[in-house]
Amino acid sequence: MAGWVTALLSVACLLAALPGPRAQEPVDVSLVLAIDVSRSMSQRELAIQREGYAAALNHPDVVRAIAQGAYGRIAITMFEWAGSGSIREVFDWTLVETAADADRLSEIVLQSRPIGQQRTSISGAIRHAIELLEMAPFEGFRKVIDVSGDGPNNHGGPVLDARAEAVASRIVINGLPLMTSDGPGGGFNISDLDAYYADCVIGGPGSFLVPVRSWDQFPEAIRRKLILEIGSLPPETKAGIVPAQGLPGQALRPSGEPYDCLVGEKIWEQRRWMFDDP
Repeated sequence: MAGWVTALLSVACLLAALPGPRAQEPVDVSLVLAIDVSRSMSQRELAIQREGYAAALNHPDVVRAIAQGAYGRIAITMFEWAGSGSIREVFDWTLVETAADADRLSEIVLQSRPIGQQRTSISGAIRHAIELLEMAPFEGFRKVIDVSGDGPNNHGGPVLDARAEAVASRIVINGLPLMTSDGPGGGFNISDLDAYYADCVIGGPGSFLVPVRSWDQFPEAIRRKLILEIGSLPPETKAGIVPAQGLPGQALRPSGEPYDCLVGEKIWEQRRWMFDDP
C-alpha cells in the first residue's frame, strides 16, 4: 500500500513540475486593421492606401505612442476585405514594442499586393475581426477594430447586427470612411458616408471616425488615427476627427433622424443588373 502511495505522490510531483498553460501576454491594445479592397477602389487608390498604412505603422509618432503606454507594447494584425468571405490576411498577430518591430510590419505592408474583390461586406469584416480578437495570443487592455471603406455595406448581413456583436464583447470599432470618387464603382457609393459610418458602423466607448475626402489627406489621417487608437487619447473634432456621441445606433446627423443602415443593400438591389453576382 505504501508503495502505491509513494508512486502516486511521485506522479503528482512530476505533473506539478510540468509547465501549465501560459497566460496571454498583456498589451496596451489589441488592434485589428480591416482594409477595404472592394472593386469600387481603383488600383491607384489601393496603392495609396497600402503606402499610407506602411508609412504610418513605423512613423516616429506612432512608435512613440506605443512606448508611452502602460505596457509599452501593442498587438496588431491586418487583413483585406471586400464581399463576405473575401478575406486576405496581410500579417498575423504581431507584437510591436520597438521601432525595429514597426519597420518589419511596414515593409510587409509595402510589399503586399492587394487584389480587388467584388461587393462590400463591412459586417463580414467586423465579424472576422471579432474572431481574430477572440483567438489572439495577447490580452489587450483595450480591443479595437479599425475599419476603412469607401462605401456602405451591401453583402453578408446587416452591419448593425455585426456591430452589436462587437460592442457586446467590449470591442471598440473606429472608422475611416474614404469619401473619394476616383474608383470605378461610384454608383454604389453614397455622398454622406461619414454619417453612415457614424450611425451604422462605429461603436463602443470612445469610438470615432476620421473622414478622408481626398487621397492627399490619407497618410496623415491614418497616422493620427493610429496614434489615437494606441494612446487612447480623446478625439478632437477640431482636428478633423469625429467622436461618437451617445449610444451605438443613436443618430448623429443634424436632422436627428435615424440613418437607414440598409442603404447599401437597397442600392445593390436597384443596380445589381450592372454586375454578375454569382
